[in-house]
Amino acid sequence: MRHDELADVNCSVARTWAVVGDRWTMLVLREVFRGQRRFEPIAERLGIGRNVLAARLRSLTDEGVLERVAYDDVPVRHEYRLTPKGEDLYPLLVALIQWGDAHQVDTPPVTLAHRGCGGTPEVRLRCAECDDELTRRDVEATFASDAW
Repeated sequence: MRHDELADVNCSVARTWAVVGDRWTMLVLREVFRGQRRFEPIAERLGIGRNVLAARLRSLTDEGVLERVAYDDVPVRHEYRLTPKGEDLYPLLVALIQWGDAHQVDTPPVTLAHRGCGGTPEVRLRCAECDDELTRRDVEATFASDAW
């Protein structure tokens, strides 16, 4: 199956991966979460080709993850802002940082801290009903008949 076919599969993981799962998209989002909104600074930070960045920004805008907003009239220039749908991806980014810090780097390149108390943010799996912390062994999946 090709990457562009994932959006048609009845699977939440496949459809999410169709939006964020290519080589550059999460890195583009990382820059936007860091406060970069404009094309040039994102391109410079990532060392990404202009055509690739333009395609990723267009895709994220089409998906409703980012919105393109004019910030200058002459000439017309745009910046990219997270939408509520885009903001909902922040826990995914933090989970990737947690996993990378634990398994991929010797010294974490970034430290996250809660502005309120200085504590370290963590992404954890919890039960919405009883608030127990869960592992995969605590979770039972029930699949729709047409699920992939």
